[in-house]
Amino acid sequence: MAYVAPIHRATSIRHAIRANVLDPEIDDLVVAKANRLEIWRLSEEGMECLQTKLIHGTISMLQRLRPKGSETDLLFIGTDRLQYFNLAWNPEMKQLDTIERVIEDLSEPYMRHSQSQNKCLVDPTARFLAMHLWEGVLNVFRLPTRKGSTNKLEILDQVRLTELFMKASTFIHSRTGHPTIAFLYKSQMEQEEARLAIYRLTHDDKGGVVSKFDPHKDRELDVVIPDPYASMLIPVPLDEEKRYHVRNTEGAKAHLGGLLIVGETLLTYYDGLTHRSVSSSLKDPRIFVAWAEYDGTHYFLADDYGRLDMLTIETNVEATGVVVTGMTLVPMKLGESPALTSRASSLVYMGNNTLFVASHHGDSQLYQIDPETNAMLLIKSLSNNAPILDFSIMDMGNREGDAQAGNAFSSGQSRIVAGCGAYQDGSLRSIRSGVGLEERGILDELDGTRGLFTLRSYNSDLVDTLVVSSITETRILSFDTDGGIEEIYSFQGMEQDTETLLASNLPNGQLLQITPKSVVLLDPESGVAVSRWDVPTGKSITRASANTKWALLSVDGTSLVSLNLLQNLAVNVQQTQAEPGSQQPDQISCIHAARDPPDIGVVGWWSSGRISLIDMATFQPLHGESMRQTDDSATVPRDIALVQLHPPEISGPTLLVAMEDGTVVTFNVSIKGFAVSGRKSVTLGSNPARLHVLPQDDGTSSVFVTTEHASLIYSSEGRIIFSATTADDATFVAPFDSHAFPDSIVLSTDSHIRICHVDKERLTHVKALPVHETVRRVAYSPGLKAFGLGSIKKELVLNEEVVTSSFRLVDEIVFKELGEPFLLNASSTLEIVECVIRAELPDAGGNLTERFIVGTSFINDGQVQEANGTLGRILVLGVDEHRQVYQIVSHNLKGPCRCLGMMDDYIVAGLSKTVVVYNYSQDTSSSGSLEKLAAYRPAALPVDLDISGNMIGVGDLMQSLSLVEFIPAQDGRKAKLEERARHYEPIWTTSLCHLDEERWLEADSQGNLIVLQRNADAPTEQDRSRLEVTSEIGIGEQINRIRKLHVPAGDNSIVHPRAFLASAEGSLYLYGDIAPQYQDLLMTFQSKMEEYIHAPGNIEFKLWRSFRNENRESDGPYRFIDGEMVERFLDMDEGKQELVCEGLGPSVEDMRNLIEELRRMH
Repeated sequence: MAYVAPIHRATSIRHAIRANVLDPEIDDLVVAKANRLEIWRLSEEGMECLQTKLIHGTISMLQRLRPKGSETDLLFIGTDRLQYFNLAWNPEMKQLDTIERVIEDLSEPYMRHSQSQNKCLVDPTARFLAMHLWEGVLNVFRLPTRKGSTNKLEILDQVRLTELFMKASTFIHSRTGHPTIAFLYKSQMEQEEARLAIYRLTHDDKGGVVSKFDPHKDRELDVVIPDPYASMLIPVPLDEEKRYHVRNTEGAKAHLGGLLIVGETLLTYYDGLTHRSVSSSLKDPRIFVAWAEYDGTHYFLADDYGRLDMLTIETNVEATGVVVTGMTLVPMKLGESPALTSRASSLVYMGNNTLFVASHHGDSQLYQIDPETNAMLLIKSLSNNAPILDFSIMDMGNREGDAQAGNAFSSGQSRIVAGCGAYQDGSLRSIRSGVGLEERGILDELDGTRGLFTLRSYNSDLVDTLVVSSITETRILSFDTDGGIEEIYSFQGMEQDTETLLASNLPNGQLLQITPKSVVLLDPESGVAVSRWDVPTGKSITRASANTKWALLSVDGTSLVSLNLLQNLAVNVQQTQAEPGSQQPDQISCIHAARDPPDIGVVGWWSSGRISLIDMATFQPLHGESMRQTDDSATVPRDIALVQLHPPEISGPTLLVAMEDGTVVTFNVSIKGFAVSGRKSVTLGSNPARLHVLPQDDGTSSVFVTTEHASLIYSSEGRIIFSATTADDATFVAPFDSHAFPDSIVLSTDSHIRICHVDKERLTHVKALPVHETVRRVAYSPGLKAFGLGSIKKELVLNEEVVTSSFRLVDEIVFKELGEPFLLNASSTLEIVECVIRAELPDAGGNLTERFIVGTSFINDGQVQEANGTLGRILVLGVDEHRQVYQIVSHNLKGPCRCLGMMDDYIVAGLSKTVVVYNYSQDTSSSGSLEKLAAYRPAALPVDLDISGNMIGVGDLMQSLSLVEFIPAQDGRKAKLEERARHYEPIWTTSLCHLDEERWLEADSQGNLIVLQRNADAPTEQDRSRLEVTSEIGIGEQINRIRKLHVPAGDNSIVHPRAFLASAEGSLYLYGDIAPQYQDLLMTFQSKMEEYIHAPGNIEFKLWRSFRNENRESDGPYRFIDGEMVERFLDMDEGKQELVCEGLGPSVEDMRNLIEELRRMH
């Protein structure tokens, strides 16, 4: 039985409006993200999310309505399953309530969906509502005016339209008060044109009878727009001044109050009363995608390339009123250059010169606008992963050959690297499980920090002093109980005119300060030095560490010194020894004095690359371990810590070693004999990491690691967690538990110091690298420690759109581009990357070598014929010692190569109408060939492949999944592909993945997930050739990619993680198999939860999660557990939890623990 849960929710914003929902005096921003409704409020600091509401349906419509006499707005919500309802804010309960009536769809079986997206229009009075749901049909609603029912929409009529091919529609402002609607349409599907039709919505003055929309009787206007590519209508409000009505319109001028038609080359304005028009040509052709009104004569326009313009309606005041004379378009500016925003799905002007750009293709943004200078300033950016086109799973743990035992996503050792966004908004994003840092304070103008230490002043019970060390001085900051900060120039006798290597309070009350020239014990009350040890003349302390008993020092990297803090700095000194076969003594690379046991020190060595555990009293070595796994390795330990990560009753100390190449190696340390075992390596960066120990109240410690991917290492349920953090710019970290900032940490960056609180709950953290191209395909090569990206670039060159495609290599840690991009330019028109995989293929000497295999397609307009009828290629690419990509094989195809896979040493390619198995051979270092071994013809078009052994899963564009077996050549017979099983149901496949044995996971374009199984042991051939559905659910989002996980199942685990799924809305899901002993319990539990979870619109959970496509619709999810649903149990009060668990078997506490374990998986 199957389980699916979101690990990162949808971030794409397709719908956004401005409305008075929570407060009649304040305009809020309401946005829709897949099945979540969010209400944001703007503030001086930026934006704050006030409300989040889960909807049982993907939101396809969002509008505001204003009932008569109401000071706040209603929200009108429509879902992709044609359910519609109103939400109103309940100020007493502080929640959004559903208005009693839920509108059901009034479609007939023969109706066709509208050619464009479903649209919802609201008239300027916010009382009438019209919906385009079906081709040639308009549904009309209104809010009644009688008391007691003003907020309940009533259906007026469903009318037929002769305007079938609708491009745009809108209500326009009317001087008569009658609702008036305009349609921009074309009369023929195949021919591009733009026609404008205007109708009165209702016949009677009361607005109760809907017009018949007869083109001969009811049309007020029907004209052809000169720009056939016009696609946007903007209603222009009426001027407040009284207008003189001219009955003879022949010589009349166009007055303010009407309609703007925005085309690619022409702007046209129509007077709403006389229908007189004014046109203005655009200097350059533009494709506009969104607009927002600034005021009655100024409008923001966003185009397909993210450019933002201010459209101004030029007017003159005459005796007849305000006359429109023309339109101008002026680009907005960011700094000195034209403004480039994310490609807008919606623009919302929020007042106070702030503009919100909602985006599906990139980050949504909030800008400050200066309309006089057309300048813009970015205030806030909301991260958006959508659409995720492809991703790879990078296991940062197990870097030393153990490739089989993968790490769970929740451990932080596994990260997802995804190609997100489109065109100029395209980016490569690293997604990891981690903890957040809540910023509590910031200290500016403190740069060049080389160390942070927190101290207690005399008689203080908590930390109240921060020591900031730089290369030339030590600065000391004192904090009062209210958070006030003062820099002090004398503190307990500390030296401040030199760098401080270490400062700490000792249990006996003394203060320890270590500088490059001395070690001093100070009396906190008098500031007098109790004991002092000075470095011999000409030498200096290069590294220092201390616990409550010992100070461990490295002097010039050649002498190891330990000072007994309890015996007036009694000294032990040992010179480093030369390595066998070397004349030079080994040098000390790092040292650490363990907190517990206090007599143990750890030393790292430069030349040998070893670590040594020593007794600090005698320097007697207790254990030594080489950190180099191979003879040619030159890596060096650069920082080290021996800490109690796990509770002492569970495990002994853990030794962490930060290596020069950015990896952190962990060992288990035995208390008896101090032997180390259980070596494990995790890559956290490409530069040496620093380890900062953060002691906890329970005797354990966590470790903050500062590097390119700053991480917090701690223990959870007996395993070590490497959580990502949001402090990638941190350089030094120290604990800071003070009166004003309890349970905090202080961290430094290159420019300032921050005080932060570490969140307890793990979240998903995203780090983005802008690429400004569509990253269509991502492949990860562990051997090369790099990602291969197949990308598409769209740009304007001399006002002409130019599209190019390339393959490039980027570093696995910081995503730095390696070498030059490999351009795909074999076509005389355009060659596009279709698929990229990584493989180990034999070179000319027969040795397996890392390669990238790229499938492409040629795009042309049918007028240009390629040589030899080539319509695609398969490329085999190598990477040389300079990290430059070069071509080994270019194999021409008669059609596009849509997908690729590896089957042992064979390459499997999904072409336009066939699946082909190729044998690869390399003749020289830069040349090779592909030999066709066998082929199979699917039902339509293969869109995805996955391979298990000799079985190839072929996901077809229209006809679901087929299993094809590869039979190698034998006994003189040629190799062949034979179909073994098929799913006999039309499904538009988007991605698939082999789970185990005979089970496969498939996703379709309607947002469904299906688990299919083949019964290979069935008695008849017919039964063996049929794939049966064992689980299915509606996700509500199109899944673009599924990647298999290789995580071993725990003995007592409830769910075994199997795969990650990425959607077009920016979501990431975890799919898993439920252990047999928990299946019935979780199914019953989910059913019980449905009774107590009530979503807006009263839409049933079963209906929301049911399988649905054009052929059938199920009653609910089949053998599928929705993790998001069952985890809502933890948000219930205890009374409801008891009701849910009644008759279930396990207690409330048992179910809480079980669900918390499920939540911790992601």
